[in-house]
Amino acid sequence: MLRKRNTKIIATLGPSSSSPLKIHSLFQAGADIFRLNFSHGNHDDHRKRVFHIRQYEKRLGRPIAILGDLQGPKIRIGIFKKTYVILKNNQKFVLDLNPKEGDQNRVFLPHKEIFKSVKKNNKILVDDGKIILNIDKVLSDQIITEVLVGGENF
Repeated sequence: MLRKRNTKIIATLGPSSSSPLKIHSLFQAGADIFRLNFSHGNHDDHRKRVFHIRQYEKRLGRPIAILGDLQGPKIRIGIFKKTYVILKNNQKFVLDLNPKEGDQNRVFLPHKEIFKSVKKNNKILVDDGKIILNIDKVLSDQIITEVLVGGENF
């Protein structure tokens, strides 16, 4: 099946879309590229997906692209006194260089170099982007933020 279009369709494979039958269905529906999200799953899961795609590719007699999506860098913050913390929209929250356990008002950010590279109105995404902080002020030992999108289990 050779497609005569300039636009490519990418289908992400996951737990509910990785069987040989599902891969076949997605390709027949127009998928040109199969994306594997390496932030989720393990090596064996991805190995099986690649195997199924390559088996189907052999049956078709044409190449099928696979896109390996790698996660970007993740920076860890310090620990909290409680199991989880709830941040509310519009509240102030501070990231600082104090290694004490954090609470709903502040937490340790053990990466001094970040304090020199961020600026007012930069956004900080926390917990895979579920929580969004906007930087109000940067001091030598504190990044003072406002919570734009709050949440729990921070």
